[in-house]
Amino acid sequence: MTSISDKQLKDALSNWKSIVSKYQTADKKVAIRQLINSFGPYLGLWTLTYFCLDWGWYYTIPLFIINAFFLVRIFIIQHDCGHQSFFQSKRWNNFTGTVCSIFSGLPYRYWAKVHSFHHGHNGQLEVRDIGDIPMLTVSEYLKRSKIGRLKYRIWRNPFILFVFAPIYYQLISNRFNKEFGKNWRVTKQQIFNNLSIISVYAILALLIGWQRFLLIQLTLVFLFGIIAFWFFYVQHQHEHAYKEWKDKWDFLTASIRGSTYYKLPKVFQWLTGNIGFHHIHHLSSLIPNYNLEKCFKENPILNKYVTTITFWKSLSCIKNKLWDEDEGKMISFRDLRNKQEFSRAA
Repeated sequence: MTSISDKQLKDALSNWKSIVSKYQTADKKVAIRQLINSFGPYLGLWTLTYFCLDWGWYYTIPLFIINAFFLVRIFIIQHDCGHQSFFQSKRWNNFTGTVCSIFSGLPYRYWAKVHSFHHGHNGQLEVRDIGDIPMLTVSEYLKRSKIGRLKYRIWRNPFILFVFAPIYYQLISNRFNKEFGKNWRVTKQQIFNNLSIISVYAILALLIGWQRFLLIQLTLVFLFGIIAFWFFYVQHQHEHAYKEWKDKWDFLTASIRGSTYYKLPKVFQWLTGNIGFHHIHHLSSLIPNYNLEKCFKENPILNKYVTTITFWKSLSCIKNKLWDEDEGKMISFRDLRNKQEFSRAA
């Protein structure tokens, strides 16, 4: 990443809209091919896992891990459908997205609505709790009571953040949101999605046995949730992220600096639907996932100022706990303690 001011960044990428526009066209043939190479392996591995349970649960561990990534790939299709970018047809996007949601467990229309808000407000401190992982600034943390600080520390514990939080997100947050019962349109969509998932699960459980079905499907959804939370975390809460109050916030800067280029081995880039090119995705959510890499390769100017992280480098993001407004970066609790000790010593 080249270090320049926000003004220089905006000047350098002043023509970004014309750059990304030619990649926003959906390709029906490519979309259908992606449906086949995503759902096909997922259903095949699901079936293989079912029969492998007869030999012993330990044989299924690698199958669960691999297939969880295929579920991520299916979710990326749902994600694109929510942006109306996967197909050119709105009807086909909505139909495909709804089908994907039965597999992922995340309600199609509601999740798409919240995620769309995230795209329009990524990095805005006033609304950081909508479509993002909750986070405090240093000053907000210091104003909390000891109990309040302890609660936040527990929340930012990796086990809670990447194991418990995905479960809560699936079972509660996406089933009964803040608008549930208040906004009938949103509530109706969620009820429909919940009933669709329950109905499909009930039918399959009756056909193949509820214990084995729930063991396989819930394990896959659980592993998928961990992967999804991890990706979302490292793509928006990396050390040199972008967080600003609305009066100073800028969309272009938020897209480039507020997101990362998660540089992964080819196989994982493919399994995760190119979502690692996250800065380009935030520049234009109308670019379908299968066009992101092409845009990345053909326009190096878009990648010049983004934070690039590899998997091993991304592990250091675990220590990021608070947003330091003075330094403009994420810091750890240890960093805060050292900062306070230095201030007292001075």
